[in-house]
This record gives sequence, C-alpha cells and structure tokens, in this order.
Amino acid sequence: MTGDETSDVQTSNGTLREIDGKPSIFYDGYWIRHYPPPEDSLEARRALIEGLTRRTFHHTEEGINTPGENLELARNAYAAETDPSRRRVNGAMLAGALFNRATDIFKAVVELAHKGVHISFDNELMKQCADCLQEAMELGKSVKHYSGHEGIDELWGEPLKAFTMPIEDFYTSRYIKIAQTMRDIDLITNRLVGLFAAFDAFEGLEPLIRAFAAAAKLESETMKSDPVIFEVWPRFVAAGERLLEFSVDVDADASEEVGRHYQEGVGVIREGTNLITYLAGARVPMPKSTREFMVMCDAFERDRDALSTSSPLRVGTPHAG
Repeated sequence: MTGDETSDVQTSNGTLREIDGKPSIFYDGYWIRHYPPPEDSLEARRALIEGLTRRTFHHTEEGINTPGENLELARNAYAAETDPSRRRVNGAMLAGALFNRATDIFKAVVELAHKGVHISFDNELMKQCADCLQEAMELGKSVKHYSGHEGIDELWGEPLKAFTMPIEDFYTSRYIKIAQTMRDIDLITNRLVGLFAAFDAFEGLEPLIRAFAAAAKLESETMKSDPVIFEVWPRFVAAGERLLEFSVDVDADASEEVGRHYQEGVGVIREGTNLITYLAGARVPMPKSTREFMVMCDAFERDRDALSTSSPLRVGTPHAG
C-alpha cells in the first residue's frame, strides 16, 4: 500500500505504520516510504543542503552550475544583459552561483566547527549564506526544467528550507510534496486510462500504464542512498520503456483519418509517460505541465468523439514492442 491512496479517512498525517514490510508514513491520502531524519547538526544540515543543491541542478537546464567563486562575474553579466531571453539564462547562471556560494560558506562553517570554532546563526557568514539561498530561490523561478518544460521553482526553495527549518520539519515538508506528486501521477494515470478505455485498438494499454504509475510512485518516495533503489530504479525504467514501446497497428481498411487519430493517441501516451517520469524524478508537482497535458487530453477526446460519429473507431490491433 505504500505510495497508494488509502480509503481510511480517519488516518492522521504523520501516522507511522509498516506496510507490506516497509516502514511508511501517511500524508494527504498516501502511505510513503519513511526515513528517520538524521540528528539535527551542522554536519547533517551541510550534507542535506549539498544533496538538495545537486538535485536541483540535476533537474534543471544545462549550463547553470556556476562555481561560487564566479558569483560576482555572474552578477555583473546578469546586470549588463538587456535581451530578455539571454537575461533569463544569465539569471539562471547567477542562481547557480548563489547556490554554490551558499554551499561553500556552509562547508567552511562546518570545518570551523570541527576545529572548535562555533559560528552562531546570527553570524555574518550565516546571514550571507541565507541571503544567497534566498536570492537563488527568487531567480530560480525563471529557470527551466531540463526537458524545456516549466521551471520547478519549489526545488530552488528547498536548500533555504533545509538551512532555516529543523531537519525533522524539513522531512515533513518533503513528505507533503511527495504526496502531492503521487496525487498528480494518479491524476495523469486515470486520465490516460479513461481516455483509451473505449478503443479496442488500445487493448492491453491499461496494465502498462498502471504498472508504470506504481513504479513511478515507488521511485518518487525512495532515496538514492537506500539499497532498495537497486530494485526500484530498474522496475521504474523497464516499466517506462514498455509503455513508450506501445504502438497500434491500424487495419488496412481503416480511413486515413482514423489512422492519424490513433497515432495522435500514441503521442498522448508518450507525453503522459514523459510527464510522469519528470514528476517521479523531481518529487514535486509540476502544475503548469500537468494542466497543459490535461488540455491535450481534452483536445484528443473531442477529436475522438467527433470522429466516432463518422468513422468506426474500434479497429486495429495493439502491441507493445
């Protein structure tokens, strides 16, 4: 049941339970794999901030992982650029430099602590670190996802949360975002299943979609450092490959319009598969991309309904691969 919605409306957020042998925590309708937060220390906070920074760069456009030592160069270039498109990219590069500068500062603070030098949170270094993370979060709103889809500005705010919040509270915020991500994966899954349920030509598609969605939710809840990732990741990749390989053979006597509509349907399936992949990786909602996908599904459904009045739709033989 982990990663699945539950009908138990009495379950409170934060409830811990072992589900199918897996430690799980309940948030907003979902049982999510639970990881005990580390002890709240400077070292643990440093590791968390560094990991979140790497994750943000992993899920955003290329070329913005600017070294912290180049912060002033990045800032000057951003200030001097007047072309809106280029200025957006310069802003993304500046955000990257700010992230890395904050990480550099916090790493130095931890090293000083190891040498017995205590730096309080109201110290100038810590204030500078917080300012860098805050500015990076603001600039991050215009940074795109690596796919070219909308930016995921929530990712840019996570290092700042890890800096300012108790680690246990930060973990709670992550479970809430994972639950929201799982909700959107289910939303997309159910829309796809319903969209193609009436097509004989797409018979066999539903189990492929649901298998991929289940694997995607497992991926979204699993830390890369968890040994179970060696089971979760191959399952996720293989399920996605099977879904992307799905195709439809249209009968020879079918109209050109029907054939074109079926190929458009395959395109919708691939777009949905890609979006679920992005959601599972980022582990935060992508509301703009999800809305746009639903609009795509609505348009395909209207075309399907219009076509059904003039052409037979229940034709063709599905196959995966």
